[in-house]
Amino acid sequence: MSSEKFSPAFDNLLFSKIFQTFRIAIQPSKLIIAFLAVVVICLAGWIMDFSNSVVATDSQNTELEIFMADATRLPLFIEIYEESGSRTGVFSTLWGFASEKFNGALESLFAFNLPAVAKNIAEYFKALEWALRYHWQYCIIFFVIKLAVISVAGGGLCRIAALQFARGEKPGLTEAIRFGITKFTSFFTAPLIPVGVIIFIGLGMFLLGLIGNIPRVGELMVGFFTPLALMAGALIAVVSIGLIAGFNLIFPAVACDGSDSFDAISRSFRYVYSRPWRMGLYTVAAAVYGAICYTSIRFFTFLLLLGSRQFIRLGLWVDNSNEVNKLSVIWPRPSFTSLLGSSDLAASNWAESVAAFLIHLFLLAVLGLLISFIISFYFSANTVIYALLRNKVDDIALDDVHTNFTEPVAQEDNQTQTNASPTPE
Repeated sequence: MSSEKFSPAFDNLLFSKIFQTFRIAIQPSKLIIAFLAVVVICLAGWIMDFSNSVVATDSQNTELEIFMADATRLPLFIEIYEESGSRTGVFSTLWGFASEKFNGALESLFAFNLPAVAKNIAEYFKALEWALRYHWQYCIIFFVIKLAVISVAGGGLCRIAALQFARGEKPGLTEAIRFGITKFTSFFTAPLIPVGVIIFIGLGMFLLGLIGNIPRVGELMVGFFTPLALMAGALIAVVSIGLIAGFNLIFPAVACDGSDSFDAISRSFRYVYSRPWRMGLYTVAAAVYGAICYTSIRFFTFLLLLGSRQFIRLGLWVDNSNEVNKLSVIWPRPSFTSLLGSSDLAASNWAESVAAFLIHLFLLAVLGLLISFIISFYFSANTVIYALLRNKVDDIALDDVHTNFTEPVAQEDNQTQTNASPTPE
């Protein structure tokens, strides 16, 4: 039997190329870009937390904890403790809660307790609901800052992944960031345009509802225009599904094809609706593979921290004035699910406090690199998925990547040189 008869079967196994994502994501320049993005976003959240807009009790029971226990009690809690209670920030509150739920989901996953994993994820989204409902101004400002940072960093990550996957090229750090800045408008506006379309359509339906308040005439108007409202609802559903399912393809569309925001949205929506099952297969394969890669990287990080601490522990056996080993105070023992470790031991002097702070800062940097790998893998995997879908839907070769995003400048320079050169008589 000829090999040509097997080609369709192998052609359907293009998803195996997703397994190249780890090699692409682990590239140092990509980790640096992702790490810088994490640092900038965290700094923005930390600075914004000076507003201290979250109400808390003296025992540090925050709005979020009350909301998670019983959302109906939160307005009364805020009314009671708004003046007499303490304050904290939205970012720090969400960060602590998200870390707790992430570790809980991780422990449940390794215990094969899938209902507990789903519960932790659901509680995380419920926490986002609290932030949006009670601190929407903070959320809007932080979202704009985060989207701006991701537009540059994510654009650069997708560009590196596109060139490396298609041609084996590895553009430098500055080249990738420059691309993200050059295409910033496309990256920044592309996710917002579908949301704007949904809001615009919803505004029309809202106005129809307002007209319905008019006695007698309003009811008739609502009845007559109900078909238009249903059509508008169908359009909202189409855009919403396309946005949710195709969101991951928007940045890769700009990076691979040099698309503007509208073209990126069009391509991502078309690929999702043209090949929904293939899109699902690629996404599941990338998610499973990403989970395996993340577990491996996290285990490596755990061994790194544990080994470093244990060898220091062999030499540092002196106790402090509280008769507790100094290292146990300044560096809690890490675990696989809690890389930073946790300890209730208090420092006995200022030197231990400073040492504990410095060690915690360095551990946060290591944890930031782990988070950077997740970000790098996310954008790399979606860039590969976009290239595979583009190959299937538009029959574009996998090694075809747009490279002329700086061409207008080059053409302008050439035109200037031509005009400056003397014309032969």
